[in-house]
Amino acid sequence: MKRVYVIGTCDTKEAELRYAVDRVRAAGADCALVDISTTQSTAVADVTPEMVAKHHPHGTDAVLGHSDRGRAVTAMGEALTAYLLSRTDIGGVLGLGGGGNTAIVTVAMRALPVGVPKLMVSTMASGNVAPYVGPTDIAMMHAVADVAGLNAITRKVIGNAAHAVAGMALNAVPDLGESKRAVGLTMFGVTTACVTQIRQKIEATTECFVFHATGTGGQCFEKLIDSGFLTAALDITTTEVADYLVGGVLPCTEDRFGSIIRTGIPYVGSVGACDMVNFGGLESVPPQFRDRKLHVHNAQVTLMRTTPGENAAIGRWIAERLNRMQGPVRFLLPLRGVSAIDAAGQVFYDPEADAALFDAIRCSFVAAPNRKLIDVDAHINDSVFAEAAVQAFRDIS
Repeated sequence: MKRVYVIGTCDTKEAELRYAVDRVRAAGADCALVDISTTQSTAVADVTPEMVAKHHPHGTDAVLGHSDRGRAVTAMGEALTAYLLSRTDIGGVLGLGGGGNTAIVTVAMRALPVGVPKLMVSTMASGNVAPYVGPTDIAMMHAVADVAGLNAITRKVIGNAAHAVAGMALNAVPDLGESKRAVGLTMFGVTTACVTQIRQKIEATTECFVFHATGTGGQCFEKLIDSGFLTAALDITTTEVADYLVGGVLPCTEDRFGSIIRTGIPYVGSVGACDMVNFGGLESVPPQFRDRKLHVHNAQVTLMRTTPGENAAIGRWIAERLNRMQGPVRFLLPLRGVSAIDAAGQVFYDPEADAALFDAIRCSFVAAPNRKLIDVDAHINDSVFAEAAVQAFRDIS
């Protein structure tokens, strides 16, 4: 039987952690207590701080004995990540704590594959949990009262969390034995028509997973590629690069396209929605952009048209990463527009800006036997473009 790992700092929360362990075991699951204290701990745990710390790339001394708590917390997070990744018996992970514990445990949880049960009871869970959850399936449970003593509230909350993770560990979701290939696709509202056509053309022989290009969506897409879950990509919508370079609210990270570079899976990409940068409501647009071409998509979303200069920078950034891909690559340029509102007669129609994007990619792209750049004389949402993307996908996969 795989076991549940209950993780926290026994120097401050031993009673609460042991209560969680007792409840997991009472629910019928095997369990191990992992102590990640960064100060002296006298607790007897199944996994001691020293056992975790030795997994740090620079050894135990890099983790324990720091007077700087921030450095110690960061180092323990790195060590815990390496420790959990070394285990082959994880049935679930339960973390308990406040800000420091949450930072340590969730950084390690994020490194685990999607599908491994991960539950964090935290005082931080009622606010913005994006920094803790990231592109993973971590479940955050608000502690309500601080995890600082057992009382009528903490017993209920911790007990419920323990029973939940035990239930997940004991009742693994069955594998249906799907033989279809798992393919990831990236989509935005303004490229939905394109991605829908592509999906309909290939779903008879592939299992399609569509990711909304919201920054986190792209990170989820790439995490599943790194984990080996997705074995091919139709990355039609790379708009997160525009937000990253220009300063929008839905940016990718510096590692966008990194999973493709690392894994070498078959990759078909394009420049979907690279004509826009995303902001919140109109009042949230930064002052330096107020005189730009803006489009109120709805009360919560304002779009800003990218300029020729910005598009050139976007094109160079994308091409540099395409050049580092060693697997089969086809990158398509939709010459008549890159989004629903970039078509002729639409609010973001700007052939000069699009040409700057395409020219920058052409000038920077290094063709190779595995990499081809393909011009498609169509709008990204036209059936002609969708068919070209599907044909390119079939050619390399």
